[in-house]
Amino acid sequence: MLRSRLEDDMRAAMRLKEAGKARLSVLRLALAAVKNLEIDKRRGLEDAEIIDVLAREVKSRRDVLPDYARAGREDLAEKLRSEIAILEEYLPQQASDEEIEALVRARVAAVGASGPRDIGKVMGPLMQELRGRADGGRVQEIVKRALGAS
Repeated sequence: MLRSRLEDDMRAAMRLKEAGKARLSVLRLALAAVKNLEIDKRRGLEDAEIIDVLAREVKSRRDVLPDYARAGREDLAEKLRSEIAILEEYLPQQASDEEIEALVRARVAAVGASGPRDIGKVMGPLMQELRGRADGGRVQEIVKRALGAS
């Protein structure tokens, strides 16, 4: 379903010609990443797997943003921000920090976590629950804060 939405939106961007050029480029790259994973797995992907691919695409762009800012390339940084915005349209609504904190408290209580050594016990199930809805670094920061780790 998500793949067909990406393909339909790509065709719509093609019809817009010059006005949809940036969107078309981003959607082509996203679909290429999806196709590459399908080839690797030798099967079609489910929506959850496509969401993971799109989330990785967003993360890779976010990771490069500070480099462009340091290099004084605001034009490229702005292009990346627009690509991120396009890709985020296909991702689930991102969880708020408050929502993540509530889930962390519940998971800490469920597994009986008491300190920094228990971060792994909390992170694994929590990331499954938040799949595609939160960045792992952000979740880990909240978990560390909840468990008293720095």
